[in-house]
Amino acid sequence: MKTITIGIMPQDQIRSRMLAIARGEMKPKPSEPRIWFTSMRSLAEVLSDENRALLKVISSTHPDSIAELAMSTGRSPGNLSRTLKTMSNYGLVEMQPGALRKVRPVAKATEFRILTAS
Repeated sequence: MKTITIGIMPQDQIRSRMLAIARGEMKPKPSEPRIWFTSMRSLAEVLSDENRALLKVISSTHPDSIAELAMSTGRSPGNLSRTLKTMSNYGLVEMQPGALRKVRPVAKATEFRILTAS
């Protein structure tokens, strides 16, 4: 599984960077972060010990649904669904449609490289 690079930068700098990319004034390098957080605190909330353990369980067990993942982790499906939605919004988990209206969580990475703006 690949390592995802995550950046931490103030919101105004993230916005300026994205606008520069959209205008074609800047082209991000492949090694630059694709996922950005505004603070170490917000990163710590999303990549808590519990959530990193969840990513490892998803990666190793390849569950076919949130219900199956809930049984293997002991977490409630509602709590798990909210956590997975947040992680999906940041691109850490992909929610793939499955059979019978089920959604299959897929971990995009279990290792992270964190860069902070100076």
